[in-house]
Amino acid sequence: MGQKGWTWRQNRQWVWVLAAVAAVCCLGTILVFAPGFLSPDSLDQLRQAEGKKPLTDWHPPVLSLVWRALIAVTGSIAAMLVLQCLVFWTALWVLARCVWGLTASRGGSLAVLGLGLAPFVLTFVGVVWKDVHAAFALLAACAVAFTGLLLRDRDLRPAVRWGLLWLGVLFLAYAMLVRKNAVVAAVPVFVMLVLALWGRPGRRTWVTCTAALVAGLAVPATAISVFAAPLQTKQGAQIMLDDLVHVLSVEELRSADVPPALRDRLVASARECERVGALSDAYWACYQRPADGLREDSGEITSLWLREMSGHVPGYLQYRLLLFTTLLFETDYAYKAGITRNDLGIEVAHPRLEDALGTYVKGMIEDVPWMFRGWFWLAVALVIAVRPGRGVFAMPVRALGISSAAYILGYLPIMPATDFRYVYWPAIACALGLLLLWLGRGTPPPRPASPGAPAGRTLTAQQPADAGGQ
Repeated sequence: MGQKGWTWRQNRQWVWVLAAVAAVCCLGTILVFAPGFLSPDSLDQLRQAEGKKPLTDWHPPVLSLVWRALIAVTGSIAAMLVLQCLVFWTALWVLARCVWGLTASRGGSLAVLGLGLAPFVLTFVGVVWKDVHAAFALLAACAVAFTGLLLRDRDLRPAVRWGLLWLGVLFLAYAMLVRKNAVVAAVPVFVMLVLALWGRPGRRTWVTCTAALVAGLAVPATAISVFAAPLQTKQGAQIMLDDLVHVLSVEELRSADVPPALRDRLVASARECERVGALSDAYWACYQRPADGLREDSGEITSLWLREMSGHVPGYLQYRLLLFTTLLFETDYAYKAGITRNDLGIEVAHPRLEDALGTYVKGMIEDVPWMFRGWFWLAVALVIAVRPGRGVFAMPVRALGISSAAYILGYLPIMPATDFRYVYWPAIACALGLLLLWLGRGTPPPRPASPGAPAGRTLTAQQPADAGGQ
C-alpha cells in the first residue's frame, strides 16, 4: 500500500513538473515576442480589430473578431499573443501528459514539450498570422484526441466522450474558419479524434460526429457573415490573376476580351512581374491596384481565367509545378523579424530578446536548411502516413502524416507565394509524428475490439505503475 501511494505521488508530481516546464516556456515565449510579431497582414487585421478599418474577408474575419474581443476585455493588443502562446503550450502540455500516461517515458514527455523550442516551430509561435492560428488549433484538436486515447479504455460517461468531441470540433472549426484550405488537414485530425474516443465507431456514431463538425463550422461562419457582415473583397481572384499574368503572353493579354482598363493593368502587371522577377503574388508585387482592389475586376478576371486556362493547360501546369517546386526546394520567409514599420506606434517590447531569437532561428536556417524546406516535411509526411509503426501511436501518427501531406499538396493549385508558413502545420505535425513513432515502438498496439465489446475497451498501453494516479 505504501509503495503504491509513493508511485501515485511520483506520477502526479511528474505531471506537475511538465506543467511547470510548459508554463515557464509559455511565459518566456510571450516575453520574447511581446507584443506579438506583426507583418503587414497582421497590422491590417489589427486595424480591423480596433475599428480603424472596415472588417473585410481578405483575411479571415474570425481572427479580427477574436482580437477585437480580446482588446475589449483586456485593453491590450498583446492579448492575442498571450492567447496564441497559451493555446500552443497548453496543447503541448496535454500531449506530453498523454505520452507520459501511455508510455511511462519521462524523457518522451519532455521531448514533446521540447518540440515547442525547435527552431522551425519557435520561429512563428508569436507571429499573429492565420497560418499560425490554424496550426495551433489543429494541434489543440490533436491534444483533445490524445486525451480520448488516454481515457478510451476507461468507463467514460457519454457526456464526457461527447464533451471531448465538441471541444475537438471547436478547434477544428476555428482552424478551417481562419484558413479555408485547412479543411484538407482538418479531416484526418477529425478522423483521429473520433477513433481515439470510440475505438471502433459504428455508422451512427460517424454520422453524428460528422454532423457535429459540419454544424461547428457552419454556425459560426453564418453568424459572422450575417452579424459582422465583412466587406466582400473577392480575394480568390488573386490566384487567377497570378495564373493569367504568368501563363499568358503579353500579346495574348493585350488582345484579351476584357474592359480596356483591366486589359491595360494585366499587360502592365505581366511586364512588371517579368522585370522584377516576381514568380508569384502578382497582386502585391506587380498589379496596379485600383481603389476597390479586386472587387470590380474579379468577375472579368474569373471569366478570362476560365476561357484562357482551358486552352493553356500545358502552360498552366508548368507554371503551377514550377511554383510548387519552389515552395518545396527554395522555401522562403522562414523567419518574421519583429514588427513591420507602422503608423500605429507599435514596436517590439524587448529588442534584445528579439535579436536573440533571430540569431537562433536564422543560424539554424543556415546550419540545417532542410528543416525549413517543404520537400523535407512532405517526405516525412508521406513516410509516416505509409509506415506509422505498430505501437500505440500508429493511428495518430498516420493521421498526422496524411494531414500534413494533404495540406502541402493542397497548395499546388492555389499557392500565392512560397513562404515557410504554408508548411508550418506540416512541420509541427510531422515532428510530433516522428517523435511518437519513436516513442511508440516499444508499446503494444491496441487490441482489436471484439464485435460485442463496449465502446472504448480497445486500448492496451504501457502506463505508469499506478494507473489510478494519472
